[in-house]
Amino acid sequence: MDSSLERLEVKVRGLMGGRHVVCVGGTALPLHPTGTNSEYVAGVRYRAWQPPSCLHPTIGVHTPLVFDLVDTWNRRSLGGCTYHVMHPDGRNYDTFPVNAYEGESRRLARFFREGHPPRANPAATGSRQP
Repeated sequence: MDSSLERLEVKVRGLMGGRHVVCVGGTALPLHPTGTNSEYVAGVRYRAWQPPSCLHPTIGVHTPLVFDLVDTWNRRSLGGCTYHVMHPDGRNYDTFPVNAYEGESRRLARFFREGHPPRANPAATGSRQP
């Protein structure tokens, strides 16, 4: 692992087992129960950027990450979001956030609910997670 790899944690609530699947880039996430009824978690490791020298130079950048909530019974995406590693407008911050509120607003600026490309038949609808 090097600095170009990052990890994102996903927590979902209210999924109906055997019906709903969370996909990232068309691949079903292996959701693990937390012990709370109908609550699951998963981790997504991805290549955030391509430095000139890295451990695995043939692995490309995986961003932006497109998440889908898939209904396997109706074989369609119910919704999702897109996550960008950096601000999509290319904004670069010169300083660290001054407090937790500014840090949270910077993270939220990278998630987009609008513009999510709905798919009628996502690639992972055949897998039965959780």
